[in-house]
Amino acid sequence: MLIPCLACESRFVPDEYFRACSDYNRGLDLVSWTCPRCGNRDDLRVLPGELGFGYPYRGRFAVYVRLRVPGLSRKRGDLRLDISLDAGRWRVPTRIRQCV
Repeated sequence: MLIPCLACESRFVPDEYFRACSDYNRGLDLVSWTCPRCGNRDDLRVLPGELGFGYPYRGRFAVYVRLRVPGLSRKRGDLRLDISLDAGRWRVPTRIRQCV
C-alpha cells in the first residue's frame, strides 16, 4: 500500500509516511505530518482503517477527506499516539509546548 501526499501526489510506503509524523495533539486528536518530498504540512486524524484530513474548526478537528488504509489501527497514550499497520509500529509523541 502506498499513501499519497495530497499536495504533490507523491506516494510513500507506510514506514516513510508515518516516520514523517512530528507531533500528536491529544486535545484535538490530530497528527502533524510534513511531506518528505514537497514540504507540505498537513494535519490528519488516524482512525481505524483510514486517515482523515482536515483542519481545526471551532475547537474541534473537522475531517473533510478520508483515505482508506486497511488494517490501520491506533492507541492513544497520555503523551503519544501509537500507530500500527501490518508489522509496522510508529510512535508519535506530543511536543510539550512551554508558556513564556
